[in-house]
Amino acid sequence: MNRKEVLSRNVVLLSNISDEEKKMRTEGDQLPSIDSVRHIIELLKQIFFPGFFGSGVGSRESRFYHVGINMEKLIEEIEEQISLSFSCFNGGKSDDEVEQIALQFVNNLPEIKRMLYTDIEAMFKSDPAVTAYSEIIFCYPIMQAMVHYRVAHSLLKLKVPVLPRIITEMAHSATGIDIHPGAEIGEYFSIDHGTGVVIGETCIIGNHVTLYQGVTLGAKKFTYNDSGQPVNTPRHPIIEDNVTIYSNSSILGRITIGHDTIVGGNIWLTESVKPHSKIVQQRAVSESFSDGAGV
Repeated sequence: MNRKEVLSRNVVLLSNISDEEKKMRTEGDQLPSIDSVRHIIELLKQIFFPGFFGSGVGSRESRFYHVGINMEKLIEEIEEQISLSFSCFNGGKSDDEVEQIALQFVNNLPEIKRMLYTDIEAMFKSDPAVTAYSEIIFCYPIMQAMVHYRVAHSLLKLKVPVLPRIITEMAHSATGIDIHPGAEIGEYFSIDHGTGVVIGETCIIGNHVTLYQGVTLGAKKFTYNDSGQPVNTPRHPIIEDNVTIYSNSSILGRITIGHDTIVGGNIWLTESVKPHSKIVQQRAVSESFSDGAGV
């Protein structure tokens, strides 16, 4: 085969829509744009943290101007992506319905901002390495993860399909922190370091909760329907207020970790824990040997 024949043959094969692909999308519909979603998140960061991202702001008038401009761009872009998400994955919505969903989302932005600032406060108080609040906003992976999560969670509450998962998986790829948008997370939430943290879809996390790297809040088992498909039932832990979970611990199943509890590192928990508990590993046994005895 020559070059032209190989290219022409495979262009035909790859441009055809297979039966498998038909199951996964509606033929002819335009899909949501990853680039547009990424730009939406950048706009939101400029709205939530004026001066930290995007153009610098000085006076109150300048701040008002920049936030206003970004809000105009945001509502236009978020409407388009919401419309595409419904069109491709949930039968579509009218323009008026899409506009109302987008406006509800915009109405949620002040509360999302308030929650994010509680997360910054929690991180500042839990990490002695922090030198300033601005360091957390600029540098800490938890802030990227929580901006994405809190925005995605708001969209999920408005029943927007697919878009919330796109948003949280962007943060997962960038930070190594995997938070499902369906999880319920209270205020003053902090994750130190963060790499390898997993928070499942049906987790409920209270206020003033701190996690360290490698913590998994996961499922122990799945329930299946008659067709063998997993059923979306509550299957992840409930973490009550004022709980700290140290690195590489796994909390699995629909269990409750009572308030004011400390879970030490490298713990495996599949049963509920009472409030005010302290769960740690048994002490390591240390013995002395001579001449290789016992080795």
